[in-house]
Amino acid sequence: MDFQLSDDQRALRSGMRDLLGAVFDRDRLRAAVERDGALDRSLWRELGAAGFFALRLPEEAGGVGLGLPEAVLLFEEAGRALLPGPLVATHLAAGLVKGAAEGEAVVTAVAGELPVAHLAEADAVLVMDGQASGLFGEAEGGEVLSGEALRAFVAAARPVRSMDPLTPLHRAPADAKPAPAASERTRADAERAPAATERAPAHAGRFRFEAALLTAAEQLGSAARTTEAAVQHAGDREQFGSPIGSFQAVKHLCADMLARTEPARAAVYAAAVTGDPVEIAAAKLLADEAAVRNARDCLQIHGGMGFTWEADVHLHLKRAWLRAASWLTGAGAEELLAAGLGTAGRLPRSSAAYGRPVPEAGGGG
Repeated sequence: MDFQLSDDQRALRSGMRDLLGAVFDRDRLRAAVERDGALDRSLWRELGAAGFFALRLPEEAGGVGLGLPEAVLLFEEAGRALLPGPLVATHLAAGLVKGAAEGEAVVTAVAGELPVAHLAEADAVLVMDGQASGLFGEAEGGEVLSGEALRAFVAAARPVRSMDPLTPLHRAPADAKPAPAASERTRADAERAPAATERAPAHAGRFRFEAALLTAAEQLGSAARTTEAAVQHAGDREQFGSPIGSFQAVKHLCADMLARTEPARAAVYAAAVTGDPVEIAAAKLLADEAAVRNARDCLQIHGGMGFTWEADVHLHLKRAWLRAASWLTGAGAEELLAAGLGTAGRLPRSSAAYGRPVPEAGGGG
């Protein structure tokens, strides 16, 4: 099977990289840091206009009509650029929440006991029961909050300190339960939602696993970017009259970074094609490791400068730590992989994997 990107897919990825280079360059990244991660609504609308959120909606519903493999490419570019905001939740909410597809609405998500990203700025919240792994608006334990219900939910939440200056966090109240009247999903919305596939049917945990995969794609983009930054710095920085990249210890660090990134890329791309929850769990594990460890090695190669606020390396590391705890943690992915060992050959054809509660899996932006 050929897993090489098609010409259209390469053009899609290149176009998104060019767009983000124009609308979210380093100056805008630093401006976002200075305003404590507050979202730029004009940027959100530009992403909507470019089809970032509506990518997988059918064309007749105003979407682009592409699939999960193409969405992974866009989220990989978002990860490279450190694009802030609840991108995953808003993308999944396209067709479910009015204005999400167009970038007019900001949608975040809460599941389990993990903090909620960008709650104060959200126009809607996807609420899932941490144990149910339910599909939003379709299963018991899943609701879409907006209006008065959302305002009451936000008022009951409390802000918590975030390790990532671009991602403000709130802790949802432990006793907060979505009221039945809070659900905003309608039959028309359901018809506009991304169609289920044979590998990823529209039941129980489909959204959670898709969210985990898109988060893994962001981690992949970050891992690739920190690898490039490390190699560039190793070539530019000189010690003892030679580039530090000529030193064996630095060469090994850079090689290790590439050796983590490329297997993660293969796993993420393959999981996007199959939609298999076990493969998604493996992809999330590899991408999390690549993003976190590459950022740490990049910081080491930068030396003392890497620890400074002016360098961007620490932003990649902090975001990678945060993403690793979102949607599907390492422990949850390992549990799913271990369970899959005894059912190899059955999971890809079964809906059971999507309905299985995953330990320590949580929501995120």
